[in-house]
This record gives sequence, C-alpha cells and structure tokens, in this order.
Amino acid sequence: MDSTKELLKALTEAHGVPGYEAPVRSIIQKYLEPLGEISQDKLGSLICKVIGKYEAPLVMLAGHMDEIGFMVRHITKEGFLKFIPLGGWFDQVLLSQRVIVQTRKGDVPGIIGAKPPHLLHSEERKNVVLKKDMYIDIGVSSKEEVEALGVRLGDPVIPRADFVELANGKTYMSKAFDDRIGTALIISVLEELQERDHPNTVYGVATVQEEVGLRGATTSVRAIDPDVAIILETDIAGDVPGIKEEESNIKLGAGPSILLYDTRMIPNLKFRDMVVDLAAELEIPLQMSSITGGATDGGAIHLHKTGVPTIVIGVPTRHIHSDSSIIHRDDYDRTVQLLLALLMRLDAVTITEFTT
Repeated sequence: MDSTKELLKALTEAHGVPGYEAPVRSIIQKYLEPLGEISQDKLGSLICKVIGKYEAPLVMLAGHMDEIGFMVRHITKEGFLKFIPLGGWFDQVLLSQRVIVQTRKGDVPGIIGAKPPHLLHSEERKNVVLKKDMYIDIGVSSKEEVEALGVRLGDPVIPRADFVELANGKTYMSKAFDDRIGTALIISVLEELQERDHPNTVYGVATVQEEVGLRGATTSVRAIDPDVAIILETDIAGDVPGIKEEESNIKLGAGPSILLYDTRMIPNLKFRDMVVDLAAELEIPLQMSSITGGATDGGAIHLHKTGVPTIVIGVPTRHIHSDSSIIHRDDYDRTVQLLLALLMRLDAVTITEFTT
C-alpha cells in the first residue's frame, strides 16, 4: 500500500463526527507536525502554517475533518438506543447499517434497525422508514445492560465501514471521504511544498463541525485572516443510475471539479477563471460543478471581514452522505498536481488583482 492509500485509509477509518473530532484530529496532527507550525482554535480546528519565500500573502487551504454520524439521545427500558443525526442523512440509506457507539469504556458495535417488513401492512411497506422510527440495537435487552457497557446520552455514533481498494485498483471505498479527502489533500500538498519555494504563506486548516453549520470555518478564518481561500471538498458524482446530466454531469475519474455555485457562495470569478486556465495549460481535466442543495466551508470563509476571494475544488465522489462512498485515485492525484501549480502562482500581485 503506497503512502497516499495509507493516508486515506488512516483518515477515513478514524472516528470523528461533528463536535467529537478528537480521534481523527490526533491522526491529522501527527501528519501535520513535521510540515509546519501547528496551532488550534478553541473549537478544535487544526491549523498548520507553512512559510514560503514571503510571509505574505496568506493562502488558506480548508478541508473539514468531521464526518456525518449520530448521537445517542435516549435509551429505552428494553436497551435500544434512539439517536439524532449529526449532519445530513437520507433516511433511506440507514436501515441495517452497522455502527459504532463511542463510549467512555470503549467502542460498542451495533446495527440500525426498525420494525421488520413482515409486520408491516402492504401500504406501510411502500413508505420510507423515518429516522425517528429507527433505533440502534447493541445486542442487549435492558437499559441496565446498556449502562453497564458505558453507553450514555450524548455518546457519538459512527458508521462502521473500512477502507477498501476496489477491483480495478484505481477506485477506493470507505466512509468519511466527505471530507477526509480534503484533509488528505492538505497533507499531501503541504508535504510537496517542503521542497518548493512558494511565493506566499500557506495555512492548511482541518476544520471541525462543518456538517452542522460551517462552525470551525467561522472560527479558524478569524485566527488566520487570509488573503485568499481554497476549499477542498468532495463533489457529487452524477455518473450513477437515476441522476440526470443536468442535475450533475460530474464523473468519477474525469478529473477534479471547480464549483460554480452553491447555496452559500458564488466563488470569486477571477480566481475561478485562473484555475480553469491553469488546468487547461497543464492539461489537467477539470469539471464544472454547481450544487443547488448544499454548501461548503467557503460559505463562512468568503464572508470574513470585508470578504475573502474563495474557490472550491472538489474530488468527484459517489454515494456521499452514506456509510460508504467511492473515489478515483486519478482524481486525487490530479487535484494535488493542480493545487501545487496554483500555489506557486498565488503571489501578492496576482491576489490583489482578484478584487480590483
């Protein structure tokens, strides 16, 4: 297993739902410590400062470390756990998924269940089961047994899904690519920058609590006060059955994407066009994306103070916001290539032109 696969495996298999990011943060910190000056804001976002040829301008690379998951909100007398979502879940992908309840005594495995179809009326079977009607079964039969295992209200619950290299050797499946792919890109890029004389200071930021309201982005951008920002994210791959081309024409293996629009941000147009032209010059395929049902950390970062020129670069990903998703290695590698070339050109004069 090469170093990139090892990095992706380590990051995606780590626990870290919103507000409970400590396990994955410790892993990210180990990767970042040799690369720059490490700090942390008071919400828990990790910041790695890498000074280049000049101390200014300041370039922020942001990718969120949190993954979608759940939190225990009630324990029934029969020993079942009721839960609330941390992040956006589609009810239809939840049933029969294995999960891990992270307790003070250790990890407790379980499965998400609901009323069996055998006991449903024919009309009921046609309906999507709602989260409020689901529960987590950890294999016990009383509230006392649950408590003896160390499970408490407020404990985080994480999907149980390991990193798998798929049949063609180019695609990987795991939980939490949204957005451990972004934090992995930060690490890969900062590693490469160690050997390059970049004309700026780069801040790699692994933010927290993006999935519940861009909270870590809001605080970490204040700690940095950047001149520009690049958000590193997954993007919704539309090359699966049921998605029309006009809804998403993003394809796995066809290169990184650049965001044209989401519900919280329209990117800086000059910065966006620079990336488009640079990709063409380097012969890196670049896909154009617009998202009408979501947002990224850029929604908070681009509104910092009087405004921060911000773009979003994405890695196409199938099945995001489920227990497992799929990426293509070529898309990741091309994204690293594009980011390195971009950072080498983001000098003070270029950045000033974004807002004039």
